[in-house]
Amino acid sequence: MSTHTTPRRRAVRSALAAGVVAALALTGCSTRAEAGSETNAGGDILSIVDQRGETITLDGPAEKVAFAVMPAPSIFAAVDRSYDRIVGINSSTLKANQGGMFATMFPASAESPTIAGNDFIPNVETLLELDPDVVIQWGDSGAEVIDPIENAGFPVVGLEYGTQEDLETWITLFAQVAGKPERGEELVAWQQNEIEEMRAKVAARSEERPRAMMLSRTGDGYGTTTGTGYDGFQFDLVGAELVSQDFVSDSGQVSPEQILTWDPEVIFLSGFDEMTPEDVYADPRLASVTAVAEKRVYKTPLGGYRWQVPSAESPLMWAWMHHVLYPGQDTAEFREDIRAGFDDLFAYQISEDEIDRVLRTDLNAGSADYDQFAR
Repeated sequence: MSTHTTPRRRAVRSALAAGVVAALALTGCSTRAEAGSETNAGGDILSIVDQRGETITLDGPAEKVAFAVMPAPSIFAAVDRSYDRIVGINSSTLKANQGGMFATMFPASAESPTIAGNDFIPNVETLLELDPDVVIQWGDSGAEVIDPIENAGFPVVGLEYGTQEDLETWITLFAQVAGKPERGEELVAWQQNEIEEMRAKVAARSEERPRAMMLSRTGDGYGTTTGTGYDGFQFDLVGAELVSQDFVSDSGQVSPEQILTWDPEVIFLSGFDEMTPEDVYADPRLASVTAVAEKRVYKTPLGGYRWQVPSAESPLMWAWMHHVLYPGQDTAEFREDIRAGFDDLFAYQISEDEIDRVLRTDLNAGSADYDQFAR
């Protein structure tokens, strides 16, 4: 049980005008499983339970939303099928927007003000200028990332990260913030249906699961993911054996020797850095790794956001991974799935050239079987 004081939007405006930060006491006792929203008899007030179990009260569907976290803006845009309500984002999100399809679909996203950086500490001065109705922030990263926002008079929806359940909760919360709960239900149902279909497809296979891993550039070395994060779910779902499942590293890096020991058959490259398959193929220390020797290293797609992390586009990532792991089977309709996905998620008619851009066909051209995604 917790008590949370959440400033009301109209009270904030009057308090800031007077130079005083005011708060109205609201009490919320809940768990994440109870996350939901209620509307009062007048049809205006929204009470939303976030992933901290706190109750946040808004004067109605938010018209201006600021995001200190990523990839939350792309998920909110998929819920709203618009970028119109998004007024501020994280600096990492801005970089992804400018480098991918998001700025093409929503030009304003390439110039959005940034309200936080990689440390997620909010820029309160920018928030006061933007005057959002609500701010989306991590709910489990300490008071230093939330208190400055609430002390400035802005309601905060706190999030947690790392599981498919968290992703579906984000979608539900954002739909509530936007006043579109039915849209949230539709997107969650799509995610769940795709999970069931992928599980059935993998269960029907008789061959051994390919050994695979996610690889990133970390300083002058390499980094990877483990089974404790989202990739523990994602790799298992698509029929891969995650070789780094139980890996522990004090330095946050993984050595070439360790990669040689794991000997992955497929390597997926993170979208959070500029490393390409050709960079990996050119590293003599990795030459005898099966994935390198057989040219099975692939840069992960960049659509509305980087596909490798939980997002509204995750079902497309699962399908792409499965096609890479098990090439040459049922790929004919994948480009159409991308086209339909962008239409439904972002109300955008994606072109053939843009699908190539999302799939990184230029960077992956030298990798085995990538021509299966050709138009």
